[in-house]
Amino acid sequence: MNTNTVSIRKITEEDTDNIIKWRNSPDVNVNFIYRALLTHEDHLNWLHNRVETGEVAQFIIHSAELGCDVGSVYLRDIDHKNRKAEFGIFIGEECGRGRGIGTSAADLIIDYGFNVLDLNRIFLRVFARNERAIASYKKAGFVFEGLFRQDVIVDGVKEDVVFMSILREDHENTKDETGE
Repeated sequence: MNTNTVSIRKITEEDTDNIIKWRNSPDVNVNFIYRALLTHEDHLNWLHNRVETGEVAQFIIHSAELGCDVGSVYLRDIDHKNRKAEFGIFIGEECGRGRGIGTSAADLIIDYGFNVLDLNRIFLRVFARNERAIASYKKAGFVFEGLFRQDVIVDGVKEDVVFMSILREDHENTKDETGE
């Protein structure tokens, strides 16, 4: 799946070193609720027990403009009965940030979620302080659902968490308006 300059492909074991490097980098790790450093074994367990079982659909983000893989995007805790999943993304390569790559990758996985997995709702959680991510999510069509004040305590700091979502009908209406 791709746009003009951004594509996503299913994650493989060969991506493990990049995932560990990206996920453990301070710039990425600071935006995760669960901050423990990811090990090789942790990642392989995730791949075999969550991705390969279909509980998670995870992809690697590739930038044609930069000529490299820059991060990962995924739908986790896929609930086929209620037709929903939680969205997650990280741009691990610093050179890939601030270029709209995350928004393009979000568009691609949203299409995948609605058109391949037949989801009705895709939601996300993000720290309220992460204004750059929230702006990107809005560009991708996610709407604000609520603020959970002091929802989690991370490294001793009480963090507010914003919940956002996109519904299939919202996405279809947006695509109809833009002619895509």
